Amino acid sequence: MTETKTPNESAVRQKDRPWIFRTYAGHSTAKASNELYRKNLEKGQTGLSIAFDLPTQTGYDSDHVLARGEVGKVGVPVSHLGDMRTLFDQIPLDRMNTSMTINATAAWLMSLYIAAAQEQGVSPEKLQGTTQNDLMKEYLSRGTYIFPPDASMRLTTDIITYTYKEVPKWNPTNICSYHLQEAGATPVQELAFALANAVAVLDAVKASGVVPDEDFPRLVGRISFFVNSGIRFITEICKMRAFVDLWDEICQHRYGVEDPKFRRFRYGVQVNSLGLTEQQPENNVYRILIEMLGVVMSKDARARAVQLPAWNEALGLPRPWDQQWSLRIQQIVAMETDLLEFGDIFTGSKEIEARVEQLKEEAREELRRIDEMGGAVAAIDSSYMKRKLVESNTERLQMIEAGDQVVVGVNAYQETEPSPLAAGSDGGILTVPESVEADQIAALNAWRNGRNDRDVKAALEAVRAAAQEGTNIMPSSIAAAKAGVTTGEWGGILRDVFGEYRAPTGVGGAARPDNGEDIIRVREAVEKTSEQLGRRLKFLVGKPGLDGHSNGAEQIAVRARDCGMEVVYEGIRLTPAQIVNAALEEGVHVVGLSILSGSHVPLVKDVMDRMRRSGLADVPVVVGGIIPPEDEAVLKAAGVSRVYTPKDFQLTDIMADIVAVVQSGTEKAA
Repeated sequence: MTETKTPNESAVRQKDRPWIFRTYAGHSTAKASNELYRKNLEKGQTGLSIAFDLPTQTGYDSDHVLARGEVGKVGVPVSHLGDMRTLFDQIPLDRMNTSMTINATAAWLMSLYIAAAQEQGVSPEKLQGTTQNDLMKEYLSRGTYIFPPDASMRLTTDIITYTYKEVPKWNPTNICSYHLQEAGATPVQELAFALANAVAVLDAVKASGVVPDEDFPRLVGRISFFVNSGIRFITEICKMRAFVDLWDEICQHRYGVEDPKFRRFRYGVQVNSLGLTEQQPENNVYRILIEMLGVVMSKDARARAVQLPAWNEALGLPRPWDQQWSLRIQQIVAMETDLLEFGDIFTGSKEIEARVEQLKEEAREELRRIDEMGGAVAAIDSSYMKRKLVESNTERLQMIEAGDQVVVGVNAYQETEPSPLAAGSDGGILTVPESVEADQIAALNAWRNGRNDRDVKAALEAVRAAAQEGTNIMPSSIAAAKAGVTTGEWGGILRDVFGEYRAPTGVGGAARPDNGEDIIRVREAVEKTSEQLGRRLKFLVGKPGLDGHSNGAEQIAVRARDCGMEVVYEGIRLTPAQIVNAALEEGVHVVGLSILSGSHVPLVKDVMDRMRRSGLADVPVVVGGIIPPEDEAVLKAAGVSRVYTPKDFQLTDIMADIVAVVQSGTEKAA
């Protein structure tokens, strides 16, 4: 006989504390972002996750030439202490858990945060939160690196060795596997590459000799991770359980950490944005929920903080209502269900245990391979890691194209009713007014005019001295923040000392694993067009501006090469002038621009104007990115031949279309 439960039974059973509820947010200006944060906190969000714009992430002020079109687009611009002060106005930092997604300029933004807290009367030892501060994954996936790996590792360790004493509740680095999965990593690669990055960081800290042996376990206990959770629900649960076990092994056997609490795998998560679709975007709500369950259902491997994307991120910048919807998903699972009332429901499952052991063994083998190369830094410098990610992403896309990996609404069940969610004059997304950039630059100039130049110069010289002498960068950076130094000035000093770095693209060694009929047909068209041109069809793939999301551009470059084109791809962060100069020097027949940061209109128009002035008006330009329909019309009116968005997932079809564009131009010229 089944026992009848009373409606109030769940009230008797003690519930675990829920994870921290976050949404990843920031846009336009510090003032607008502050208003958004305060509204989200009023709605029940329990922590902040700050998105910075690309100039801030890459160490430029808002008026730098590379910042054009990028100000306030993918996050909030923070150029100085005044911006940080405004960003956290009326938000008590002694009671806030703040995650800052920042890497190359992490030491600077952390310094600004500490200075802003001290202005509130909050001492650093009371601050709680996280700086991402993981440069290793920037070379592999996200692309907001500035300095060479050795210099970047130095800055990472400076933050760690400073905060473990001065800001003891802070997580100084968040080893980030999230972007690895976004770049196409398999579960094994996500496990191995992230753990290899963590080992590289801890080895560097230990080698610095700054941290006494007796303090090292406590420092290890402050290391946290930021992971991804994809749609393969069971595998994601197993991956997280494997992360827990493997990290425990590494901490105990490599670093001799005996206290289990310092070996705990502490992680936050944002679920997969790579799998969100432009087609039938309402389906993304279910994807987001299922992916979240992969990191909260297993109690022994449960996330400590969760931030969810919005259903419409494949369309553009989410509105506050869209972010609220994602917050409500978390609250319903944590507070309305009985999930937090039970122990780990997967313990003892033979299926789960077998899959976990398989993932662990394959990840250990990959870790051994990386260790034999000399560790994560060497595996990055040799392009091994990057090449493996490009290959995995190529295979993933091929499976979607072939229909072997079903994506509902994309390659299956494509029929649909119009979505009322995306209707209306705003197209279902938030747009950043063009006036934001000009206003931010005007405010930046006013800040510069209002400070003491002598104090600024002295502070910058102190930062330079610390960088050159090898002393910890944090104390001089905090002093510089208080003196009024800007993000671009701080970044400029370190560029002078450390130099800049361009990471391997990983494109050269990657290849499509077969020669299907679709590829053969396009190759034949390329051969025919090349004969008409008198030489091999040459395609320049360029990424103007500061957008470091190179996954799409890499796959286009790989597929174009496999279709028989000669490909020019020089990686990320190029100015329009550099792209046009490359088109001129290389004598290309078509230019492809990839932009996902929302800066497509000003950057593409700049490229088109420069091409006309350089005598390249007859060279067709195609553009790919997250581009709303109204912007597509603007780009085509400016002379762009084709616009491709995430709905155009058949890469070989794109190649055939690009060849047709070149053929059409050749026939007109003849």
